[in-house]
Amino acid sequence: MTLLLDRDDAPAADAPRTFLPVRRADDAAPVPRTSVGALPLETSFLSWGARFAALGLSWVIVERLLPIHGFGWFVVVAAVCNLALLAVGTLVNDNRIAMADRVAEWVVSTAALIVFLALVTVLVFVFKRGWPALHHWNFFSQTMHRTLPDASYDEGGVLHSIVGTLIEIGIAVAITLPLGVGTAVYMNEVGGRFARMIRTVVEAMTALPSIVAGLFIYSFWILLLGQPRSGMAGALAISVMMLPIIARAADVVLRVVPGNLREASLALGASRWRTVWHVVLPSARPGLATALILAVARGIGETSPVLIASGYATFLVTQPFHGVMSSLPLSVYNSVIAPEPQAVVRGYATAAVLLMLVLILFVVARLLARPPSAKPSLWRRLRRSLTPARRAPVLGSVPPATLTEESR
Repeated sequence: MTLLLDRDDAPAADAPRTFLPVRRADDAAPVPRTSVGALPLETSFLSWGARFAALGLSWVIVERLLPIHGFGWFVVVAAVCNLALLAVGTLVNDNRIAMADRVAEWVVSTAALIVFLALVTVLVFVFKRGWPALHHWNFFSQTMHRTLPDASYDEGGVLHSIVGTLIEIGIAVAITLPLGVGTAVYMNEVGGRFARMIRTVVEAMTALPSIVAGLFIYSFWILLLGQPRSGMAGALAISVMMLPIIARAADVVLRVVPGNLREASLALGASRWRTVWHVVLPSARPGLATALILAVARGIGETSPVLIASGYATFLVTQPFHGVMSSLPLSVYNSVIAPEPQAVVRGYATAAVLLMLVLILFVVARLLARPPSAKPSLWRRLRRSLTPARRAPVLGSVPPATLTEESR
């Protein structure tokens, strides 16, 4: 035993030895790298230096070397010069991997900035052109039934178009939401050859032209069934456009739901229907709300199918089965093609109302699809603070008169 211990404790003759560097007293301590935000100082200097150098270089190229002029060309040349200078500067200070990373980051950031600027430009342009008619309250509370196209902005409005749009999109959502979600559930939870065929048809219908949907409803609902042009026909045309979008987006959302949730529900004895209704759909509720928002944004702006199936009216119609019914896209179209400047301004104001309506529907859908929070609401906390707490009686504090004969 002693021999074994001596053998284990004794260092091996051929074992490699590790020597740590000895730091001398006169060695200078490493200087920490100064940072600006989350990037090192030299990286930040390279980014901003490349931007300023690209501006100067693009001015020289556009204004002095090339025969092209204009702000658009200046922006394009400045972006190309900025990318080239950023890539060369990163390659000088670092390796190719870092250069590729910086270039990819610049491209992605620039693309996001372009999309944001395009959206802001559209919003500002539409609201600015339509503001002369938009800031009048009668624009939201009156119709154009007794108002001429060249009338002043304090007369007439788009109440008939707002009501018609809400009625048509409400009917379309009531039709397409259960059908689209049911189709997605069938494709994911049931499966089979027929499900693959349905998925192919849904993907093909996603690119269906809107004019074809309008002609289909016109041929089936109006010519074949003999129904008049009405808001119901317009809602059916919008439903044809919204259905493949909801089904396709809901299909993608239901695929993301973890399979462990389904297996756990089935292992506890739940049926497939109860698993889908109580486990799969609640887990995918935010994604289903996004699918509904995409479909509503597509259907609420359709013009050609509604024009063919529903028609346009300048008066208020609240019955979807009787008479033509106007909508906001049709009001925009009929106002913009008019020769009067007042009508064109009303068209831009109507487009601004359409944008605000889409934003309101988006916020409402996100609030309804938000998962329930474990934290109690403000109203519940207020009621709980005002209600006196009920304490459980202690065994020794119960008076003898309240005790039953069995407890005695």
